[in-house]
Amino acid sequence: MHHDDFNFEPIRGLPGKPPEGEEILWQGAPNPWRLAVEAMALRWVAGYFVLLAIWRVGASSATFPIGEALLHAVPLVLMGVVTCAILYVVAWVQARSTVYTLTNRRVCLRIGAALTMTLNLPFVKIGSAHLSQRRDGSGTIAFETLGGTRISYLMTWPHVRPWVFRTQPALRCIPDVERVAEIFAEAAEARINTPEVAITAPAMAAE
Repeated sequence: MHHDDFNFEPIRGLPGKPPEGEEILWQGAPNPWRLAVEAMALRWVAGYFVLLAIWRVGASSATFPIGEALLHAVPLVLMGVVTCAILYVVAWVQARSTVYTLTNRRVCLRIGAALTMTLNLPFVKIGSAHLSQRRDGSGTIAFETLGGTRISYLMTWPHVRPWVFRTQPALRCIPDVERVAEIFAEAAEARINTPEVAITAPAMAAE
């Protein structure tokens, strides 16, 4: 039997039904492998255990035959494999529970594995966007918010731009990031340049 953990959503990835005139332009999620590498530092962790194993073999070979010295590194190798597997599973779970949405009015991030939250970023509250692209076409689009808007780094990690002082929510490790950036740029420009019309009651005529 199939169970949808987010069947309470009127539209997948959005906390409520979009208002009249709002259209979904794109939806996506992080690539689990890229998220593990970039956000979970998978390669650095793997490299750390490789160095430990090499050091263990070198230290043991001074007093034991090389065959036995190699066996001394087996526990470290196994620990490294298990640790990297755990990091990948965490990244996979994060990616599976995430839905990034671009509409013609806002950026919406449904994030969180254990505690799900939805972050809405109207275009008028976004000061700038930063694109980081990899050679395989994947990458990250981070958004710098305007005004006094404060966003918790811990609550939104790993869907944030790393190594910045003020938290910038991000569409992290998404495939074909350049195309998504173009969709965002065109939609944001059209939205910001659309005049807002305020309807007021007519003034009372003087008697």
